[in-house]
Amino acid sequence: MIERKEYKTLISKALARSPITAILGPRQCGKTTIARSFAEENASTYFDLEDSETLARLEKPRLALEGLRGLIIIDEIQRLPSLFPTLRVLADRPNGIRSRFLLLGSASPDLIKHSSETLAGRIEFIEMSPFSMAEVGESAWHDLWIRGGMPRSFLSANEEDSVAWRENFIRTFLERDIPALGLRLPPLQLRRFWTMIAHYHGQVWNASEIGRSLALSDHAVKRYLDLLTETYLVRQLTPWFANIKKRQVKSPKIYIRDTGLLHTLLRLRTEEEVTHHPKCGASWEGFAVEQILQSTRARESHYWATHTGAEIDLLVDFGNRQYAFECKYTDAPRTTRSMHTALETLAPEHLYVVYPGKNSFPLDEQITAVGIEVLPKILRDRLKYEG
Repeated sequence: MIERKEYKTLISKALARSPITAILGPRQCGKTTIARSFAEENASTYFDLEDSETLARLEKPRLALEGLRGLIIIDEIQRLPSLFPTLRVLADRPNGIRSRFLLLGSASPDLIKHSSETLAGRIEFIEMSPFSMAEVGESAWHDLWIRGGMPRSFLSANEEDSVAWRENFIRTFLERDIPALGLRLPPLQLRRFWTMIAHYHGQVWNASEIGRSLALSDHAVKRYLDLLTETYLVRQLTPWFANIKKRQVKSPKIYIRDTGLLHTLLRLRTEEEVTHHPKCGASWEGFAVEQILQSTRARESHYWATHTGAEIDLLVDFGNRQYAFECKYTDAPRTTRSMHTALETLAPEHLYVVYPGKNSFPLDEQITAVGIEVLPKILRDRLKYEG
């Protein structure tokens, strides 16, 4: 059992200042586990909307919820979006401060939209990700990269069990979760699309090319991509537009957010198979990008690329300053012309080259190589410095 102290702190603060807190994230990332820990520590009532008895209790939601006090936890809220108007009424009661609502949502394209519109000014969102290096320990990054951060995959007794869990996760998502959301997409077709995305992991999105490969329209592949993005399984990293004369790439880069699922979709079972695969560098890039974003919790993140070949894997803002990251699967990171072009063009505060190592050392006045094992500490120190 890995205690997720940072998330518990974030949730505690949100519950203290907002009548409604929503934890969003992919299925099986640990939302229910952390919610149950709050239930054990507080006077609470727990509703699981995957349970038919619970759904029956909530057929008249105001009658069921109005008399409750303390912490009210509603799991899988996306299964009953009709609850939102009732929650708004309860949150606005003059004495509503006596109860707090903790909502858990796994996967729904409309969940954030509906809850934001209905509960505006009353709800605070916390996005929960699978395990990060800061949680499992920096020295465990190999397993975290290969297995991914989904708790049951990462904590499996052996590689065979981890792979089996990921295969079952993918099958369940396609055959049960998607239909449960009311989305009528053929599981086999969506599986083929998801696998195609895995092969394009770390590349710029090209709807026409992917559509031709799958005999689908541009509209269909965009709809599928948005579905996987809104269910927290794919990241679309948007481009940064600088006011320069160079022609810049304007389509997003796409990543499978959990590298364990990426490797399963690519039929890679061991670290040796991953490191000998043509997508190894892209897999590493995606892993490093997710670790950076989980550590910084940056609200805005982008990549930058021009049609002449200059590019930066990731741009994030700390305070009012912008920092650049390049992610290289190499034991001897070096500067490149592309890095210097980015420094001249974008003028970030600093550029970090993240590589699979244990040390940090300067490559240039504004460029530092950072081993993945020391990355969380360096980012924490930088965040403290920026205040």
